[in-house]
Amino acid sequence: MSTAWVRGALAVLALVVTTSAAPQGQVTTTIPLWPQGAPGSEARHTEPEIVENTYIHNVHQPSLTVFRADPAHANGVGIIVIPGGGHRMLVWVNEGVMPARALNRFGVTAFVLKYRLAREPGSPYDIERDAAADARRAVRWVRLHAADYGVDPNRIGLMGFSAGGELVSMVADNPAPPVPPKPDAVDHASGRPDFQMLIYPGPLGIPAKAAMRAPPAFLVAGTLDQCCATPTITLYQQLRAAGVSAELHLFADTDHGFNVGMHSERLGVAHWPDRLNDWLTDGGWLHAGGGSKPTPGNY
Repeated sequence: MSTAWVRGALAVLALVVTTSAAPQGQVTTTIPLWPQGAPGSEARHTEPEIVENTYIHNVHQPSLTVFRADPAHANGVGIIVIPGGGHRMLVWVNEGVMPARALNRFGVTAFVLKYRLAREPGSPYDIERDAAADARRAVRWVRLHAADYGVDPNRIGLMGFSAGGELVSMVADNPAPPVPPKPDAVDHASGRPDFQMLIYPGPLGIPAKAAMRAPPAFLVAGTLDQCCATPTITLYQQLRAAGVSAELHLFADTDHGFNVGMHSERLGVAHWPDRLNDWLTDGGWLHAGGGSKPTPGNY
């Protein structure tokens, strides 16, 4: 029986489990970020999403799906996961659910973001105006409601894959837009993550315009990735030059879209989530009161 066959079978089994219920039989919950509809999407916020295979389309009601860590080892860290998909769809399972499960194993409570898709045919949305606003709102929402999920409001991370990585950089490494004219309680919370994780991020938002105020960063890409290896390196060099704590992993002979490594035969790729756990541990994020202090700035 080949290793590839076993991994494939385990991936299928994981897909069946992860699309139904959370650990210990706790059903996942989904929270709309704007209950009455996001700005500009109010008229369509009740329109259903479209699920095609394991991908999600037609998002008009940005939301967070919560994957709680097992209380037996939950450590108070909350991480918002932003799936990729080229702003045309959401790679929901491989870059959303599966990373959330991996983070749960580290004691982290995960919140997977569904954001508006600006490059879907006929979309009225803009990446910087709408999708980035959804990511920023997600950070604010988790920070405001942190106590409800056993999360420390000063240990909230933002993790994005590919197009989701672009949104991370737009929120974490670039200046924030002004607070909306009619802010609610969520808008008054800080939208800046305490730390960031960019997994083969696309080029939007890079080079960063506010690198000196960026939070600590963990960056991962493959050397064969024609889209996203260069932006990853560029951002790392910017952060390093600005004196921001940053760690970079480039995997040899690896292309785009390796997600959390469950389909790869390369050991380095298969174990990259362990390097993330090491980084979180070394940075003190997994311990109460740990981690770097937020950098002042208009976030």
